[in-house]
Amino acid sequence: MGTPNETMVTEFILIGLSGHPQAQAVFFSCFLVVYLISTLGNGLMVVLIIADTHLHSPMYFFLCTLSTIDLIISNSGPPGALVNCFFYMPTISFYRCLVQIYVGVLFVTMECTLLAAMAYDRFAAICRPLRYTQIMSWRVCSGLVSFCVVHASVNTLINILLRPTNFCGRNVLNHFVCELQSFFNLACLNTRVTELYMQLATFVNVAVPFVFIIVTYGRIGLAILRIRSTQGRKKAFSTCSSHLTVVTIFYGTLLFMYLKPQQKSISDQDKVISLMYGILTPMVNPLIYSLRNRDVKGAFWRVFGRKMSS
Repeated sequence: MGTPNETMVTEFILIGLSGHPQAQAVFFSCFLVVYLISTLGNGLMVVLIIADTHLHSPMYFFLCTLSTIDLIISNSGPPGALVNCFFYMPTISFYRCLVQIYVGVLFVTMECTLLAAMAYDRFAAICRPLRYTQIMSWRVCSGLVSFCVVHASVNTLINILLRPTNFCGRNVLNHFVCELQSFFNLACLNTRVTELYMQLATFVNVAVPFVFIIVTYGRIGLAILRIRSTQGRKKAFSTCSSHLTVVTIFYGTLLFMYLKPQQKSISDQDKVISLMYGILTPMVNPLIYSLRNRDVKGAFWRVFGRKMSS
């Protein structure tokens, strides 16, 4: 905050629900349920995968990382949005807003890349089953996760360096939480370079991993069709269906949000969609993987069944 005009903005006003005061109670109730399920579900997945040695495999290593990312995403902005339901014109400090934005950018970017790594893991398991342990060694798995972290960190750092520094006193964010696009819409200087980078980053961080996943699952689909036994096909498909469902929900909302033409005003539809990948997707992920996975159910009873019996 080095310029006079910038120092005028010390906090932002969030008006996501200010135009719909009658909806605040309903929003709070629904949002609280989704938040609790998301936090408890992802926390439970992390505990089970770490505690049960039967789940110490590459697939569950990636799933544990995914649940950790979702746990952080669902606790970066949503708790503040819940508290804001009790205020007509809630405010957030300038630097707290920045932290909220760039924590979201960091971990959403990380999840984009991680989902691509998980697709590669499923490709190796189905298309190269005899060489799976060599292809997906712990060294490779840790290297893929490290790449996700470094790639997301570099992207976030560039976003921080290119952030607008002059808002000419404008500090009203039309959103439930601090969100990148609504934040940039307040800038009163030319942000052409920043907008170009955001478009390039969206392509690299979202479109490229998504295309990689589509191509990978195309090859997986062909491999499944070559399996002669019906039971073998069902087993192969079941190992991919959960991940494919998560990819569809996550990328569906993300691509719609960031690949459509950007506007200076944020619509109610945009705010709802950003909430979907900000909290609904982290809630759905553990439900999909736990309800449709015998290994996770077995781990639950092994970990908590022993404690209850003792």
